[in-house]
Amino acid sequence: MKSILLLVACGLLVNAESNWPGWRGPLSNGVSEEKNLPVAWSPDDHILWKTEVPGRGNSSPVVWGDRIFLTAEIEGDLVEGIKPPAHRLRGQPFRHPDSTGADRVHKLIVMALDRRTGALLWQKTAFEGTVYDEHHKKGNHAAPTAVTDGKLVYFYFGAGGLYAYDFDGKQAWTMNPGKLGTIGMGPGTSPVLDSERLFLQCDMEEGEGSYIIALDKETGKSIWRNDRTAPVSWATPVLLKSEAGKMELLTSGMDAVIAYEPATGKVLWRAGGVAGNAVPSMVYTQGIAFFTAGYPDKHTLAVKPGGSGAVKPLWEYNKGSGYVPSPIAYGDYVYLITDKGILTCLDAKTGEVKYANGRVPVPSTFSASPIAFDGKLLLTNEDGETFVIKAGPVHEVLGKNTVGEAVYASPAVAQGTIFIRGAKHLFAIR
Repeated sequence: MKSILLLVACGLLVNAESNWPGWRGPLSNGVSEEKNLPVAWSPDDHILWKTEVPGRGNSSPVVWGDRIFLTAEIEGDLVEGIKPPAHRLRGQPFRHPDSTGADRVHKLIVMALDRRTGALLWQKTAFEGTVYDEHHKKGNHAAPTAVTDGKLVYFYFGAGGLYAYDFDGKQAWTMNPGKLGTIGMGPGTSPVLDSERLFLQCDMEEGEGSYIIALDKETGKSIWRNDRTAPVSWATPVLLKSEAGKMELLTSGMDAVIAYEPATGKVLWRAGGVAGNAVPSMVYTQGIAFFTAGYPDKHTLAVKPGGSGAVKPLWEYNKGSGYVPSPIAYGDYVYLITDKGILTCLDAKTGEVKYANGRVPVPSTFSASPIAFDGKLLLTNEDGETFVIKAGPVHEVLGKNTVGEAVYASPAVAQGTIFIRGAKHLFAIR
């Protein structure tokens, strides 16, 4: 009931028990209120269906009714004469050794599948050509997750563009966000919706040219734009209603975490930043928002929404947070996860450490962010293994499952089914 009330407050007519409409679900938090979901599976057991998906993509599936929406990228031929843009990091020229792809043709694909059978309903090429900036070799331009309100679905590819389609695959409008420099790492932030607007956080390089924008979700026209000096980030903003009853759009950043008024773009409050690359998305529980970074330093900020001007964190913690995976807040606790799958459980209100160094049973690397339901946390590693962890102040591994192929995308949950996007297939587990 609490989650449904929050969704109504956000202006989204979403049934929290049936749909997974965007990045990390109906609450943008990775938490599902569904019961009796599967907690044991293998390639030969409890797989309702699996469907091959084209190209590559680190985006998560989104689910509305009997439709699943997904993005993918197919990297094609070399284009002579194309060079990546020049980047600067901390004032110095920079190019990451694992950056690639600026000199290739990119086909950016959007698709819809049948939730019940996995059958492909339609597939469209939203864009084909060269894309400004490179991406990390482990990533791609199909990293942002789509979002839908049940009428249109919005697909975002960073500098590759934003595209709105109806449920039958007809394009409604497009928007070019400009030359978004990501220091060669590619896009990460996903679009966010309320009842009238679509929000994009477009931070670039060392902050020059960064902005956050609200678009009319029906037409794609700008409602407001707030220029910022925030260095490049990959975190997705989160809409929530503070205990003071005010809607806020919360953004994570290296130098500052900032809350905006969704209707106008006015800055409501700001606090010190995460002091590292803003890759993980913010999470919240118990009326508190948690912002994290894991590289070059590990840092967690706990902030009470609803303030004004400059605000101070309730508490801070400088261990345990991940570079890529987002944390998860569930009940009375916030759980940090490193890229090696080491869990830290903190009391949400006080920051007291309940446990640290909670490990999964095999050496692992994690890109996917965890999900939670029915007193359990699910952590999926890059080998496609999902570890079931008991939620609460004592670390306990309840089980291990696999889909049998690599996984970089975060899972989705809808209508009694867990959806996992592997390197080659989309799996429905029931």
